[in-house]
Amino acid sequence: MSPSAKALKKEREKLHETTDRRQNGRPIPELMEGLNRHLKGWKNYFDFGYPRVAFGKIHSYVRERLTQHLRRRSQRPFRPPEGTTYYEQIQRLGLVNL
Repeated sequence: MSPSAKALKKEREKLHETTDRRQNGRPIPELMEGLNRHLKGWKNYFDFGYPRVAFGKIHSYVRERLTQHLRRRSQRPFRPPEGTTYYEQIQRLGLVNL
């Protein structure tokens, strides 16, 4: 058993809304806190059977969306320090692993 394609699509839509352009003004820690709360709840709901592949797809989608979101922040775009990647910075900001 694993999450259906419909459930994955609905989750991607919800994550897209959370990291939409309209959220550029929210502070990054507040955004991460809400995102982590949502992802933990989703993970607990679908954490039976064999959801590893579905969790991997959602986790990679979240990383892509957060990278896009951090790059397009208006007037003060987020840039990782020299020698680090966006993935490392997202992990340091506290993104929960699925």
